[in-house]
Amino acid sequence: MTGTVTSIWRHPIKSHGREELSEVTLAAGMTMPGDRVWAVAHENSEADNTAWARPQSFSIVSRNPALMAISAQLDDANNKVTLFHPELSDLNFDPDTEAQAFLDWVSPLVPEGRAAPARIVRVPGRGMTDTKLASVTLCNMASHREVEKQVGHELSILRWRGNIWFDGIDAWEELAWVDRDVRIGEAVLRVHERTERCPSTKSNPDTGKHDVDTLAALNAFGHQDFSVRAEVITPGTIRPGDRVEVI
Repeated sequence: MTGTVTSIWRHPIKSHGREELSEVTLAAGMTMPGDRVWAVAHENSEADNTAWARPQSFSIVSRNPALMAISAQLDDANNKVTLFHPELSDLNFDPDTEAQAFLDWVSPLVPEGRAAPARIVRVPGRGMTDTKLASVTLCNMASHREVEKQVGHELSILRWRGNIWFDGIDAWEELAWVDRDVRIGEAVLRVHERTERCPSTKSNPDTGKHDVDTLAALNAFGHQDFSVRAEVITPGTIRPGDRVEVI
């Protein structure tokens, strides 16, 4: 069975906004270019610029639901990010040199009693993905539609914060791809693990407020997994409309 790429997304600052792409060129063993390049360490975190750190080291949507409503644009040429949120003015800044402007901007979104964002970290050569694997997440539109049926209405795919979305594959088939290779456009990726989901997916990407129990919906299928994490084995460019097939 083959599928087709429907959309491509990256998240320049971990948990702080998404951006749709018209194409992406993947490099072997690397995260998607521009994806989770930066992460926001909170005041109780020891994370720095030297190594990967666990998600709990950072300000993340599961603890700060309002962050889900952020969208982003990364200007790769000048290293500047523009952030948008329905309750805030737009912010254009360089995460490497203008962190304080960001910290002032994002502070109203942090719930009372939560650790405050303290600094922006960047680990050279990799994105700050949720596991040590430098991964790209592959998401199945058919599986998403099954979750929509379970909750009884449409859901935005942005809840899942995935990278490459495809259609034409049976629902949940992607969960059986672990240890298999998938060709997408010019690239080949090896699937390593399923993505277990957390309460962040309960947040509405338009409002940043919890409105759907996505975890209960997933439990109806006997798991709490949505999407799979894959490693780039063969580099190449991927565009919407490209073919997706297990090889």
